Amino acid sequence: MTNKEEFRVYGSWKPESIVPQPKDFIKHVNNIRTPLYIVRDVKTGKIFSAEDGIINLKENYDQYVLIGILPSIYPEWLGDRSFQEVHGVRYNYIAGAMYRGITSTKMVVAMAKAHMLAFFGAAGFSPAKVEEHIKEIVRALDQEKLVFGSNLIFSPGEPELEDKIVDIYLKYNVRRMSASAFMKITPAVVRYVCKGLRLDQKGQIIRKNYVFAKVSRLEMAKLFMSPPPKDIINRLVEKGELTKDEANLAMQIPIAEDITMEADSGGHTDNRPLVSLIPATIVLRDRLMDQYKYKRRIRIGAAGGISTPMATAAAFTMGAAYVLSGSINEASVEAGISNIAKQMLAEAGIADVTMAPAGDMFEMGVKVQVLKRGTLFPGRATYLYNIYQRYNSLDEILKVEQVKLKNEIFKKDLNEIWEETKNYFLKINSKVIEKAEKDQKYKMALVFRWYLGLSGQWAIDGVKERISDYQIQCGPSMGAFNEWARGSYLEKAENRNVVDMALNLMEGAAVVIRAEQLRSSGINVPNVAFNYRPKKIILV
Repeated sequence: MTNKEEFRVYGSWKPESIVPQPKDFIKHVNNIRTPLYIVRDVKTGKIFSAEDGIINLKENYDQYVLIGILPSIYPEWLGDRSFQEVHGVRYNYIAGAMYRGITSTKMVVAMAKAHMLAFFGAAGFSPAKVEEHIKEIVRALDQEKLVFGSNLIFSPGEPELEDKIVDIYLKYNVRRMSASAFMKITPAVVRYVCKGLRLDQKGQIIRKNYVFAKVSRLEMAKLFMSPPPKDIINRLVEKGELTKDEANLAMQIPIAEDITMEADSGGHTDNRPLVSLIPATIVLRDRLMDQYKYKRRIRIGAAGGISTPMATAAAFTMGAAYVLSGSINEASVEAGISNIAKQMLAEAGIADVTMAPAGDMFEMGVKVQVLKRGTLFPGRATYLYNIYQRYNSLDEILKVEQVKLKNEIFKKDLNEIWEETKNYFLKINSKVIEKAEKDQKYKMALVFRWYLGLSGQWAIDGVKERISDYQIQCGPSMGAFNEWARGSYLEKAENRNVVDMALNLMEGAAVVIRAEQLRSSGINVPNVAFNYRPKKIILV
């Protein structure tokens, strides 16, 4: 634009001392908490920003005209304010659940004390172990009334496990539950949502418990944004697990007010691109809001790829109410995984991940995204699934392949592994063994799942002789974070405190948005303005 008429002039500006120079742009980009004047030099046509100066909305100072004002940006302002109001947090940022306590009690407590939300990684633990960890978190946070959540993973083969975990959450007043990997709505989820529903004095429905649905498909997002299925509600009322009042109120609200759309990520993922997933979900959300006439807006969160300031800024710009990080937290100081695994993660590149069979849904052919650099797990897990597809029992497997399984993967005889598997399930769920004795293919799956299950535990425990078998679930965002952190204090895994990473992503996102605002104002912003560098941030 070169003509004066192409700019709307709001008044005039003159410097208090000296006119800002191009080199000042970087300072203006980083001083996000300071408003900026956008000024045009009438004589030269150049546009620049200024943090101070004298403006006059009536008189003209001849040389400089005011063509805009950029307000302050605070990281706390990114996202949907209702998320903060409903959940009692300072930032619209979540540390997502990672199984077997990788999102540890220590991580949950650290995030809560920084007034951010984290979900304990309960998947893969027995109910007794989950209860033990929940009690630990409650002891650490209850006095300060700080918020936290915990995970519930879809367990199609063990629905009673979901019920037992929900029982624990209701017992200890865990008010926020992340429902992950679900392929349908289950009674356990509905019971958790509906317990404690009531009307306030104004006739508004008050929730006691909040479900955060972490999904990657629109059809599942739609189910969670809809009221609970009537047949499940009716069964729960008949069993005395819900009151009629709770059931009636449940039909007026969505199962989840917070829908976390998970793009290409670690663990269970459909490898969807975030730039397609978020806009499509927002359109669906608005349609369902109109259909059901909900009183409160459903919030859409973004997950998968949240590992750099630019990605975080992009998510908020697309309309995400909040962001959720996962893979990057696995390499944090607080993560419940071995230092060996953390170092492997800290060295990963964007392309150092691949898909491999999932242990919890092995027979269904479901896959998870894992680290491939430094481990042979992906290839070995895929080999096991190929064997499973080709044979109907362990006895049918060719001798040469049995030898390969024993020497290269299991390091034990198949019969020995079956005995270990059998003893394990006899302690926690004997019905599994009863089924396996009748179904030889299912028995084979259990033996193969021995490896898939322990491979993740070896990484958590840091078993050195099993490094080549480590299953470390992560997405390409880990490599993006490593590239961004290179040369900064966050490059080393031992410096990666989960709160530091979160604060830098939120601060950096605000800086990137400020840089884009300046560029959109007509200023020739240098590329370096978009490359926010990690720094120590002190919470005040």
